[in-house]
This record gives sequence, C-alpha cells and structure tokens, in this order.
Amino acid sequence: MRIGVFDSGLGGLLIAQSIIKRLPQYDYLYLGDTKRVPYGNRSQKTIHEFISQALDYLFKSDCELIILACNTASAEALRKSQQEYLPRNYPDRRVLGVVIPMAEAAVEALSAGKEMAGAGTRSAGPVGSLSADISATRVGVLATASTVESGAYARELNRVRPGIVVVQNPAPLLVPLVENDGFKYVGPVLDDYLAPLRERQIDSLILGCTHYAALKDQIREQISVPVISPDEVVPEKLADYLERHPEIESKLSKKASRTYEVTDLTESYYALARRLAGKDVDLQLTSLS
Repeated sequence: MRIGVFDSGLGGLLIAQSIIKRLPQYDYLYLGDTKRVPYGNRSQKTIHEFISQALDYLFKSDCELIILACNTASAEALRKSQQEYLPRNYPDRRVLGVVIPMAEAAVEALSAGKEMAGAGTRSAGPVGSLSADISATRVGVLATASTVESGAYARELNRVRPGIVVVQNPAPLLVPLVENDGFKYVGPVLDDYLAPLRERQIDSLILGCTHYAALKDQIREQISVPVISPDEVVPEKLADYLERHPEIESKLSKKASRTYEVTDLTESYYALARRLAGKDVDLQLTSLS
C-alpha cells in the first residue's frame, strides 16, 4: 500500500519530494490535477466534487494514506472527506491535510520566539523581537482566495493557541505564475501582496498554498519575519504521525517506488516538474473521470 500525495497542480511536487527525502523507504503516488488547476477560485461544491474524484482514484490505486497537499482542498474539503467520505467508502484508510500541521508549526515558531525573547536573545532577528505575550502576536497568512475565505487558518490557529491575531491576504496570481513558469514576473506581484501584511506588522507568515513554497526564498527576501513553508513542515509532521500510528505505518509497502501522474500533460509541465522536483520526473497522464 502506498502513500498518496494530491495537489491541484504541480506545486505539490515540492511537498512530495521533501516527504520522499525525509521518508524514502515508502512507496508513493503523486497525483496533480493539472487539467483543472487552480482550485483557489472554485466554489466549495466544485472543490468537494474534485476532491472526491481524486480520493476515489488514489484509494483504488492502492493508497493507504493520502496527503491533501493542496491548501484549498485541506481548507474546504478535508473535514467533509474525513467525516463523510471515508466512513462511507474507505473506513480503514486515512486522509490528512496541511492546514493543521502548518498552524501548529506557526504556533511552535511563536513559542520559540517567546522563549528567546524571554531569555534576552534580542540579536536573534525578527524571532527575538516577538511579543512576550503570544496571544498578542499577529500571524500572517498568504493563500488562495478560497483558502482565505474558508477561515480555516484563523480557526486552526486559534484552536491551537486562542487569541492569536490572524492577518490574511489572498494572492490569486501566484499559482498561475508558478504553473506557467512565470517566476521572473513574481517580484512586483509579491511586493503588492506582502505590503498589507508588512503594514499590519505580522510576527510570522504562513505560506498557505503548496505553490508558494516555490517562492519561499523570494518571499523571505521581501519580508523580515519567520516564514512557515509547507515543504519544511509537512514531512516532519507526517513522520511523527506514522510513528504515533503503527497500525497505519505497518500497512505501507517499502519498496521505495515513486509514481507521478497528472490529468493534463504538456512540454511546459515537464519543464516545470523538473524545476520544482530538482530532477527529471517521469510524468504519466491519467484521467479522474
């Protein structure tokens, strides 16, 4: 049985590759819905429909555990998938998202900053300058419009640590730029999206979309606070999950196989996959309908 990683496009390759690097022994199936990317401007009903199709495909392809690397999918469809889809279709399997791990990582970063500030390590940069009262800090969220409108990050951040001020800003142009190899045009667009977050004096920033991980270095150059990137958070959280759930881990096959499938395939997708994965990736065309 394999670990499935799903994303609305190819941005999830960054998370998939970081997971594989951290946990190389398992078998993986990556599925990118490149035919219908982006999901961020879709209705909730449509997103649920797309996710159900993706889950059907991945579970029928022998996935024991599926990571919804897509933040929009995690924000809009994860709870319904866990509470309705799984009990009805695959009660013994699991679907995990990225919103909760990212929210937990952001609070952990704030807690570390509070400890450093309390110890007087002011030279530690932006982390050291955090307020001693975590509840008074501001966590920024850069995400798709759908993820922002869902309120998922505000809900989860305040579940983990009540009272945190969440400052969100949608960044709808970033996914198309990443998917269409428009990295050279990103600078001024990022500056415009980050300006409201800088004005609100956020203490840390969550990159609430898998595609944004491809831009994390540019984002870190433009904002002087800790940046929480999914490719740096999800692998460790998954490793911890598998350690805590041996009943799931024991079912996973360990032949180190990797399969990458997409719902639309062009030469530009090959080039983007190579850039995101850092190597040639054998993309295979498939259909969810």
